[in-house]
Amino acid sequence: MKFMIVGKGNAETEAGVLPSQELVDAMHAYNDSLARAGVLLAAEGLYPSERGARIAYSGGRASVIDGPFTEAKELIAGFWLIQVKSREEAMEWALRLPVPPGHDGIGVHVWQVFDAADVPDGSMPAEERAREEALRERLGVDGPES
Repeated sequence: MKFMIVGKGNAETEAGVLPSQELVDAMHAYNDSLARAGVLLAAEGLYPSERGARIAYSGGRASVIDGPFTEAKELIAGFWLIQVKSREEAMEWALRLPVPPGHDGIGVHVWQVFDAADVPDGSMPAEERAREEALRERLGVDGPES
């Protein structure tokens, strides 16, 4: 099972304020522990929303809305992608995240990543499942048994 742990943004991350060395060291230690356990697939920080964009759809057309974005509760500052055996294990890892000083209430989100293997056999056409498996193979992405 794959899960994405999403770190929420705030006024400091939006202002481009870099974290303290103490927090950077704690995050490196956390990432190292995920890697040593063999569950870490990716971990990245994100630039402030001024360097991002949203795509909005209306009447079948897409338009680009450039950042910055003002709704801080909707912003994310980084993410971890992990592969674990259960939701409970994902929660255990998320609960180990270092908490930055003064960031009470901000928290993280933990979302299970949908995988084609989650679709019951027979409900996805065989040719569609084969395309999904071929794409994963080309990308070097492990399947659900990994």
